[in-house]
Amino acid sequence: MIVDERIDHGVPFDWGRISDEYARYRDIYPVRFYRRILDRGLCCDGQHVLDLGTGTGVIPRAMARYGATWVGVDISERQIAQARRLSDGMGIAYQAMPAERIDFPDDTFDVITACQCFWYFNHEAIHGTLHRILKPNGRLLVLYMAWLPFEDPIAGTSERLILHYNPNWSGAGERMRPIDIPACYEDGFKLVHHEEYRLAVSFTRESWNGRVKACRGVGASLSAHEIAAWEREHRALLERIAPERFEVLHYAAMAELERI
Repeated sequence: MIVDERIDHGVPFDWGRISDEYARYRDIYPVRFYRRILDRGLCCDGQHVLDLGTGTGVIPRAMARYGATWVGVDISERQIAQARRLSDGMGIAYQAMPAERIDFPDDTFDVITACQCFWYFNHEAIHGTLHRILKPNGRLLVLYMAWLPFEDPIAGTSERLILHYNPNWSGAGERMRPIDIPACYEDGFKLVHHEEYRLAVSFTRESWNGRVKACRGVGASLSAHEIAAWEREHRALLERIAPERFEVLHYAAMAELERI
């Protein structure tokens, strides 16, 4: 359970409550998303990589084929259990722990990744640890992808329904923008690259319903009764406005920081 006044006005949320749906419906990053990482020479070719907030291990599982060795950590034991199940035989090591409690030897990792989770961390507490466990000139890679509700009508309609059930959800209203890096990272890191780009992600009605359900504003925070009511309404809405297969406009962003 996470309670943070900066997020959703302090409404508690727990990714473990939605682990099953997360495992089924949140592995949605297209090939282009991973290609941008590889084009930076990261997460490949014998590098040792730590994935913070790994969830069900989406990033390590997708990128293990490119030759890096991976460790994934997440605050939710249920998410880590799903990650281990889905990664069976892939050689990825997982640990259930919050990012603020990681403890690895100095100069361990070539790359540390944080995808869809960077804003949850206590940065004053962890940025020194991240600097210590990265190798000299190692990289901290912050990754993000979000639907664009003001540009995509299906995304916008689904988002309005989330807000009807959960007006405290602060994840609404995304527009394409650079990732915000807290000022404390100016001590020991320098931003060497950032990019933001639009991309279309393919869904069916079933997979889009699952994707939206497996977001913080629905499955991780609403009561079981509220989730069931939201889902009935969302499925009916998709029957009215969406074909069986469609694309939803998203944007992706990365910020690459070098340890100095």
